[in-house]
Amino acid sequence: MSGEPDGYDCHRDGGPYAGVADFLGRIAADRPRLASRHAVELHAIAPRLDPAARPAAEEQPIRFHPARRTAALAYGAAEFAAAWAGTLRRPVTVRFDHVADADETTRELLDALARRTGPTALHLDLRDGGPARPEAADPTPEALRAALGDSLARGFYHHAARTARRGRATVTPHGDLRHWWGFTTGLATALAALDETTEALDLYREARAATDDPKITMSAAYATAMLYARHLPAADQDPEQARRWLAEALRLAADLDDPRQRTLSTVFYEQGVALLDSRAGEPARALRLIDDGLARLAAVLAPGERPQDLARLRHNRAQVHLALGDPARALADLDAVIAHDPDNCEYYVDRAALHRAAGRRRAAIRDLDAAIRLGPHLPEAYYNRATLQQERGRAERARADLERALAVDPGHLDARIALVNLHLRRGALDAAEAGARAGLALAPDEAALLCTLGLVLAERGRLAEADELFTRALAGDPKLVEAWTNRAAVRFDRDDVAAAVADLDRAVALSPDPVPRYNRGTALLRLGRWDDAARDFADALARPDLDRALRRDLRAELRRARRAAAR
Repeated sequence: MSGEPDGYDCHRDGGPYAGVADFLGRIAADRPRLASRHAVELHAIAPRLDPAARPAAEEQPIRFHPARRTAALAYGAAEFAAAWAGTLRRPVTVRFDHVADADETTRELLDALARRTGPTALHLDLRDGGPARPEAADPTPEALRAALGDSLARGFYHHAARTARRGRATVTPHGDLRHWWGFTTGLATALAALDETTEALDLYREARAATDDPKITMSAAYATAMLYARHLPAADQDPEQARRWLAEALRLAADLDDPRQRTLSTVFYEQGVALLDSRAGEPARALRLIDDGLARLAAVLAPGERPQDLARLRHNRAQVHLALGDPARALADLDAVIAHDPDNCEYYVDRAALHRAAGRRRAAIRDLDAAIRLGPHLPEAYYNRATLQQERGRAERARADLERALAVDPGHLDARIALVNLHLRRGALDAAEAGARAGLALAPDEAALLCTLGLVLAERGRLAEADELFTRALAGDPKLVEAWTNRAAVRFDRDDVAAAVADLDRAVALSPDPVPRYNRGTALLRLGRWDDAARDFADALARPDLDRALRRDLRAELRRARRAAAR
C-alpha cells in the first residue's frame, strides 16, 4: 500500500470510525476485488466507498439497527484487513493517533483488528496522543441535527448521544422548540438503544413538562409506551403503563388536522397495542388490529410508497399467525415482507426458522446466508446455521459457524454451549474444557456449561469434581435432564448405585427420552431388581425412532433381565 500517511487520526471529533474508516478505504482502493466481498460492512463503516450511498434523509427511520451491530461490522472489517495483510510481501506498520479519545466504534474496530491480524505482516501502532489538532468550529443546530440523524440511522448510538447532548446545550425549548425536541428525542432514542432507559424516560417526562405542543406530546407518549413495553429491563416492563401511554398517543393522533397523517400515526401506534395484545395471550385481537391497519394504509398510500411501513406490519402479522398456529400464513406474510423490504436481515432469520420447522433445511440455510450477508455477520444467524449444519451431519461447517458467532459476540452463550458440546462429541477434551471454562468466566452459574464441564472431567476420571459440577448445575436448573442423567452415571461409576437410581428417577420423570430408562434399568440390574429393570428396558424399547444400536442393546438387556427374573 503506497503513500501510507504518518498516522490516522482517530479522535472522536472526526465521528464514528474516524481514522479506521480512512485506513480501510485505502485498503479497499488497493484491493477492490477483496473489498467487494466485504461491501456491506465497508459501506456501513465508510459510506464514501459506496457510490450509491446517500445521507440519512430522516432523523426517525422506520427501524433502528441494534447496538450490537457495530460488533458485527468490526468483525467483518477485521476479516477484510486480515485477508489483505495475508497478501503483504513485507511487514507494514500502521499508526493510529488519539486512540484514547476515539469514538466507541473506532475503539471496538481497533480491538477487533488487534485480535484478528495477530501474527501477520500488519502491525498496529496505537497511540493515545498524536499531532496537535486544530480547534473545531462550533457547528450550527442544523448541522448537529444532520449529524445526529445520520448517527441514529447508521446505528452509532454513543456518537448520537454525544451529538444530541451537545445540541441540547445550544438551544432551549422556549427559544427553539423544534431543534430542542429533535435533540431530546434523538438522545432518548440513542439511550434506549444503549439500554440506558431510565434517562430516556426522564427525557420524555421533561419534554411533556416543557411543552403542550400536540405533535411533540403525541410522539413522547408513544415513545414512553415503547420503553415500558419493550426497552426497559424485563423486571421493570409495565404493560399497563404502556397501554396508558398508547391510549394517550392515539387520542392525540385522532386530533391531527391532516387526515393522511392521522391515519398513518394511528395505524403506527396501534401496532404497539397489537404487540401488547399478542403478549397478553390475545393473538386474535392483535390480528384484527394489524389487518385493519394494513387496509387503512392501502387506502392512503400510493403504490410503492413507504414499503418498509407495510413490511413492518406484515412482519408483525407473521408473528401473530405463528402464535395462532398457522405457519403457512406466517410464511406467506414473510415472503411478502422480504419482497417489500429485501435488505432487512431479521426477516430472513424468521423465515429460516419456518423453513427449518417444515424440514426445508436447504431453504433455511439460504435464508441464513442472506441474513449473514445483510446483517452483516449476525451471530444469531451463524448460530442457527450451525444448528442446521449439525442436523445435516456437517460438523466442521457447524464448528466454523459457531466459532464465527463467538468471534463476533463472545457472550453468545448458546453458541458457546453448542461449540463445547461439539468438541466433546468429537473427543477434543482440551478444547471442550477450555470452551466451557471460558463460558463460565462470563456466566458462572450457566447450568448447561457446568454440565458439559462435568462431562469433560468425568471423561478424565475426575469423578468427584464432576459430581460437584452436576450438583451445581442442578441447583441452577432442577429440570436439566442431562445433569440428572450424567450425575447418575458418575455415581454409578463410584459404586453409589442407589443414588444413581434416585437421580435417574428424576430424569425419567422429566423426560420421555429412552436413555435415562436404559441407564436406570442397568442400575436396577446391579441392585438385583430384575422385574423393575425389565420394565425400564421394555418401556424404552416402546419409544419411537430409536437409534439402531440403542435398540439392539435394549433388547439384549431385556433378555438378560427376564432370564435373571425367571431363575
